[in-house]
Amino acid sequence: MSNMIRRHITFYGRVQRVGFRYTAEYAASNNNCTGWVKNEYDGSVLMEIQGREEDIDEVLAILENDLYIRITDMEVEDMEPLENECGFKTM
Repeated sequence: MSNMIRRHITFYGRVQRVGFRYTAEYAASNNNCTGWVKNEYDGSVLMEIQGREEDIDEVLAILENDLYIRITDMEVEDMEPLENECGFKTM
């Protein structure tokens, strides 16, 4: 678990009603990341994602290069990794 990191990320832009959560769940699962993603009432999307830094970077690249998603800003906070977390889920 020593090379695992966890990040809490708030995404802004055109991130709701464009398949963001589905894309995030698919990308995270395919890149061995765990965590969750959910819509907020203000139109932003929250995500906590855990994995190797290069795997998290790949998930973010997939989201940033999506045809419909338009991320205009992200707030990123590093967190302590959680032990025994399984899977990535949409909330």
